[in-house]
Amino acid sequence: MTGGACALLIATHAAVAQEPPVLARIVAEGFRHSEVDAHARTLSDTIGARITASPADRQARIWATERLRGWGLAVHEETFLFGRGWSIEDAEARMISPRLLRLRSVPIAWTPPTAGPIVGEVVVAPLQTPADLVTWHGKLAGRIVLVTAPEPPQDATGAPFTRWSDDDLRQADRFHPPVDASAWLDTINRHQAFLVTRDAYLKQEGAIAWVRMASATNGSVGGEGYGFRVGHTPSLPGVEMAAEDYRRIMRLAATGPVRLAIRSDVRFHDDDPNGHNLLADLPGRDTHAGMVMVGAHLDSWAAGDGAADDGAGVAVVMEAARILAALHLPTKRTIRFALWDGEEQGLFGSSVYVAEHLAIRAPEPDPDRRLSGPFFSNRSIIGRRPGYGALAAYFNLDNGSGRIRGVYADGNLSAVPILSRWLAPLASMGAAHVLARGNSGSDHDPFAQAGLPAFPLVQDDLDYDSVVHHTNLDTYDHLRVDDLRQAAVVLAFLLVQAADDDARLPIQRGGRLWPSR
Repeated sequence: MTGGACALLIATHAAVAQEPPVLARIVAEGFRHSEVDAHARTLSDTIGARITASPADRQARIWATERLRGWGLAVHEETFLFGRGWSIEDAEARMISPRLLRLRSVPIAWTPPTAGPIVGEVVVAPLQTPADLVTWHGKLAGRIVLVTAPEPPQDATGAPFTRWSDDDLRQADRFHPPVDASAWLDTINRHQAFLVTRDAYLKQEGAIAWVRMASATNGSVGGEGYGFRVGHTPSLPGVEMAAEDYRRIMRLAATGPVRLAIRSDVRFHDDDPNGHNLLADLPGRDTHAGMVMVGAHLDSWAAGDGAADDGAGVAVVMEAARILAALHLPTKRTIRFALWDGEEQGLFGSSVYVAEHLAIRAPEPDPDRRLSGPFFSNRSIIGRRPGYGALAAYFNLDNGSGRIRGVYADGNLSAVPILSRWLAPLASMGAAHVLARGNSGSDHDPFAQAGLPAFPLVQDDLDYDSVVHHTNLDTYDHLRVDDLRQAAVVLAFLLVQAADDDARLPIQRGGRLWPSR
């Protein structure tokens, strides 16, 4: 062999010995050795509903801690004052006259238990405004009160299961100016205050329980409730009933007496009044380069198993952490994986994290009267904490189990070119879309309100909004495992890009009050 041929052979061997590109390594690890399905099954099938501060919420946090530490991440918890834990042991509602019929229902979160079945005649008494309380004075004693005035059934519009086409995404890429949400936030807080007033009124009037109609259709129920603060526990058992069953009872009550039996075996958990954020780090090479974060929320509502909301997001975030830990990719910036608590009651976990580490909000004028979570407040950002400049980007996953199709720029137009460059290698996976518009309502919002570069991920909707969201149908069968695998690979690569690029995503000067859609 000649010297030139030998040199060529050595060079060829050296080339073969080189590590494949980062994306190729992530793809191989994420698709050949994926554990995302196991994460999703544990959260939904094994643990199930994880309402904030409940035993299942704690079980999920312990499980996630063990997994993340087992993969080599540095894990710690941060706590915040929340309120009372609550969970459902068993419950049922039955019509016992004029005929026997089991009714589809769920206890409303944080309403108290019944001591065995409560049996009573119903009265249809819509109680939606303070004026309604005057109308029904003296007419509710000993009754089970139906408090919703139902609208007639509506024709279904749109497909129950959808995926974005590339053309759909291009058409959706429209910038909408940010809006001042003060009036909307005030409306929410006034409504929460009215619900407290209504509960006290029903108790004073001698009602024995109350029932509201589910907003969803086809027999699904949700049971969201907000009486979690210590000292604000509702007085009476409350039930959410499927719309079809509710309307049936209303029609029957218009022609004669209807009697129901309601049993609500629920539990309060007061051993730990705190919520717990779980934070796991993959340290970067440069301790001065800052941090990239990604988050999903570990808590859920109680009617279903919290599979799509947000077990899917947690499973993908954890799988991205596993992939990057397994590959030992030395990014410049630290990557922090956040599993938030208390999202469903008002973005507690993420709001507290921003307030403690990143931004200073104006003081709460009357904290004892706050009935909703910390996000539903008009307090402005008045300063920055030392960690503000260190956060290079925050990404959020909370739109079900659909494939990641890209990133919502959330109105941060200056970030679009950088995000587009990072996502470009993922075009063949359908994940290279950057939409200028916002997507509000989850844990990126407190970051974006502070002006930080915070972006929710664009996902195929599947049946998340049309069927699953906040209902008893939020179970494993509504997840798509192939989509979860793709999402974990896309997320892992995006995090590496953000953590290694010299470019910094721009902040939004002054932040913005609410991301318009």
